[in-house]
Amino acid sequence: MAESDADFHDLVLMDEPGFEHVMGCVFGIQDHECRAYVELLDVPGSTVAELAEDLERDRSNVNRSLATLREKGLIERERRLLDSGGYVYQHTAVPLPEAKARMHEALEEWSERVHGRIDEFGSPA
Repeated sequence: MAESDADFHDLVLMDEPGFEHVMGCVFGIQDHECRAYVELLDVPGSTVAELAEDLERDRSNVNRSLATLREKGLIERERRLLDSGGYVYQHTAVPLPEAKARMHEALEEWSERVHGRIDEFGSPA
């Protein structure tokens, strides 16, 4: 059984699942990725270094989490030029209402696929 399947099973059995657990289940992302999203809600415009310190995680792990969150459309990244030369990326979470709407959409799409599979059971091949 895939990890996301186990998460869904846990979600169904919970009386009151938390936001991060629901988000992780719906998008198939890890707890640390959900924590990064929530941190970016609180501290928009954070850099990888700032997030790594706030989340007490290695920068390379934070980079991977941010890449996953960008891929899922949950955060945005903007390049900021530094006065001393070079640049740094700043990351901002999409607003919570938008993330919640995406969660609803993803869940509805999944539900439609499952309903389709149920309807196919017992049908001649």
